[in-house]
Amino acid sequence: MIKRCFNHIKFILKNVNLLLIIILIVYSCKKENFYSGNDAVLKFSTDIVHFDTVFTTIGSATRYFIVYNPLNKPIKLSAIRLARGNQSFFRININGISTRELKNVEIDAKDSLFIFVEVKINPNNVNNPVVVQDSIEFHYNDRMQDVDLVAFGQDVHLINAQIFNQNTTWTADKPYLIYNSMLVDSNTTLTIEAGTKLYFHHKSRMYIKGTLIANGTQQNPIIFRGDRLEKWYDKIPGQWDGIYFVVGSKDNVMNYCEVRNAIIGIQVDTLASTLQPTLTISNSKILNMNVAGIFAQGSTIKAWNCIIANCGQFAIALTIGGSYEFYHCTIINNWYYTNRQTPSVLLNNYYQDINGNIQVRPLEKANFANCIIYGNKESEIYIDKFPNSPVFSFEFKHCLIKAGNDLNTNNTSEWINIIKNQNPQLKDPINEKFELQTGSICIDKGDIVVGSQYPLDFNGNNRILDLKPDLGAFEWQQP
Repeated sequence: MIKRCFNHIKFILKNVNLLLIIILIVYSCKKENFYSGNDAVLKFSTDIVHFDTVFTTIGSATRYFIVYNPLNKPIKLSAIRLARGNQSFFRININGISTRELKNVEIDAKDSLFIFVEVKINPNNVNNPVVVQDSIEFHYNDRMQDVDLVAFGQDVHLINAQIFNQNTTWTADKPYLIYNSMLVDSNTTLTIEAGTKLYFHHKSRMYIKGTLIANGTQQNPIIFRGDRLEKWYDKIPGQWDGIYFVVGSKDNVMNYCEVRNAIIGIQVDTLASTLQPTLTISNSKILNMNVAGIFAQGSTIKAWNCIIANCGQFAIALTIGGSYEFYHCTIINNWYYTNRQTPSVLLNNYYQDINGNIQVRPLEKANFANCIIYGNKESEIYIDKFPNSPVFSFEFKHCLIKAGNDLNTNNTSEWINIIKNQNPQLKDPINEKFELQTGSICIDKGDIVVGSQYPLDFNGNNRILDLKPDLGAFEWQQP
């Protein structure tokens, strides 16, 4: 009897071992059945998850997207995680698990997986970035794919690829974030009130086909800049594309505006009227551009008390003819990032069309008076006149200029009472202090007729009390 029981136990143990072996074999087969090739490509219901409503809610929102496995075999993801980890504003929820990283996630053949994403932001915290970004990384088979996450960290007016075809006024109640550019359509006016801040996301631009009236004050200027508000980005060029007054735009006014850190700060296309400037700009700063501060093409511009500084190619490029006036402007181009090859000021009256033919346009007027034009190149003005052009009129009057041997300034009807190659002695242009130092050569060197037309400098100081206005946008003040 005891022997029979012992044999029965041996039989059971033998079969249990056999059962375990079978289970292990089946499990191993299942493991090996995961697709392991690095040519696998997951599909996503979206490439970018947007959280537009975070601006106007209490600061939290949830979105979801779907991950598809298009293969005929299951696939195992070694990790699904947020790229910024514990520093992220986001959390992900996978299969009921709220986390910032989940490992060993399986998706069956021809199956899908829902990913829920939550963001928590206090939109009233001004220390948050305007745009909060992260990505969800999917790691598998020695490769990685990701889905971008975009939310908004401050309470702003969101302008997302909008076209304005009715007259609109923007107030300074809270900032405006321009995401994916915007357009002011023909016969439409956008009015921007003093103190308004406009933040532009990367590669975004303001297109003006109608009219822009941006009228700030000395105490409350209107700010145009990129949406990265960390201090490190304060002077980094190329963060957004700029303001573009396209063909047909007219009667634009910018006063006490600051345009910062774009590719081209202000681009002005073909003139709408020979009598009225396409753009009148005054008491404004245009700083830190990759390409140009002001880039005009056959247009009309009138400017005074403006500072254009730190541009990678041109501070002011006046091309394909046109009509231009610049009075009491400070144009300083000490570009620090690369070896700049181009002058601060370019005058040009021709272009080559798509058929290779040269098209010449009249430069009716390019007048600079009581201005400072200086920088770290040997010559900061280039006159690019097509040979034998019938109309190419320019004048530099009572200006301090940087002029190398390649610039002929002998014609006294074009170069009138100029100061050449003298340091203007500005306070601290690197830190955006463009006022004149005591002892500057620019003090009292301006033309009184021009000064009388613009009697107040950028800071509101009277420049004609002594009947000797200074050069540039700032009248020197006795310490």
